[in-house]
Amino acid sequence: MKQDLIVILDLGSTQNTVIAREIRDLGVYSEIHPHDITAEELKALPNVKGIILNGGENRVVDGLEVQIRPELYELGYPMLSVDYPQSKCVARFAELPDKDALRKFLFEDCKAETNWNMKNFIEDQIELIRNQVGDRKVLLALSGGVDSSVVAAMLIKAIGQQLVCVHVNHGLMRKNESESVVKVFRDELHANLIYVDASERFLGKLEHVADPEQKRKIIGGEFIRVFEEEARKLEGIDFLGQGTIYPDIIESGTKTAKMVKSHHNVGGLPEDLKFELVEPLKQLFKDEVRACGVELGLPHDMVYRQPFPGPGLGVRCLGAITRDRLEAVRESDAILREEFARAGLDKKVWQYFTVIPDFKSVGMKNNARVFEYMVIIRAINTVDAMTASVEKVDWDVLERITERILAEVENVNRVCFDMSPKPPATIEFE
Repeated sequence: MKQDLIVILDLGSTQNTVIAREIRDLGVYSEIHPHDITAEELKALPNVKGIILNGGENRVVDGLEVQIRPELYELGYPMLSVDYPQSKCVARFAELPDKDALRKFLFEDCKAETNWNMKNFIEDQIELIRNQVGDRKVLLALSGGVDSSVVAAMLIKAIGQQLVCVHVNHGLMRKNESESVVKVFRDELHANLIYVDASERFLGKLEHVADPEQKRKIIGGEFIRVFEEEARKLEGIDFLGQGTIYPDIIESGTKTAKMVKSHHNVGGLPEDLKFELVEPLKQLFKDEVRACGVELGLPHDMVYRQPFPGPGLGVRCLGAITRDRLEAVRESDAILREEFARAGLDKKVWQYFTVIPDFKSVGMKNNARVFEYMVIIRAINTVDAMTASVEKVDWDVLERITERILAEVENVNRVCFDMSPKPPATIEFE
């Protein structure tokens, strides 16, 4: 393996991602693992140079204080303790250590080398993929978004024609999204792509379902069923490739942190999953995923395209999905993207989209009272998707977008702009 590894054990800290990124900033690869990892699991990780026991305010779970397994102390790895009173480590900190303390631990105690970079990361992941998959086949859910596109490129490099890409149109895609995916991946990148139009199937399952978590689980579960059906038509499919990234795992809940929201590729997976997962990006943050895509040679426009959640417009058509609101979300989102591109904001703003809540407000059209939906515009900037700030959009641009939405989108009489940062809000509404 090309990279040294520092393992961060989650013992209730809310700062796991912070310390992981600080270690990577110093040039050493880091991964976050649960507190109850076994000695065998730890020894199986490649090139471990040291362990950080990262305690914090969530150290009590179900009335018990979380602790590492005692046998981990006997493995001989250098250890650093942060806010973990039970630690038997010599090096202890009551709170997050500064860069100098981390630097001393990494390079003096652990003798780690600064070999964390995307080229080495990709080479390591390709080796791991080949070892995991062997000569068998992988089925990949290819949405055309950044995460699945980067996974596709990595898997093609690792196993070539053993990869089978499946694009499922669940009826919750953006305007012309599926057509674009087929054009780019099948026609331009010559991927082994299967296209499945399951729009009616998904919308039928989601009818009258208002709870966002239930919607995510239905979408995630139905995705897997579609893939199982496609896999049965093929031979030798034992693996499911996924574009899971680290913020997905954090927001879906860990053993010491409550769930923010489940992601279709984490909390939405059925218990009787027939595949073994291949998730080479699951320890990366969003900015690192983009850097990985660039290193793999993907086109810039693909790597820096608008993020799009797996459940698609299903989590932007709030509450129970109706076809009129779904179409209004799709059309208003297309207008927003057109006008942001026209104003040059598509190269400045990290993510922007529209949502429509499941209630109406009174308005006036053609000198008559109407009772219609509102469109809410969201435009935010972020580095790693863990925090986000609101973009200050020029008033003239917002007026032009508003005029177009009110004139061109049916069943809408009001446009609002969301001013909420993350936290306390999340990036998506559901």
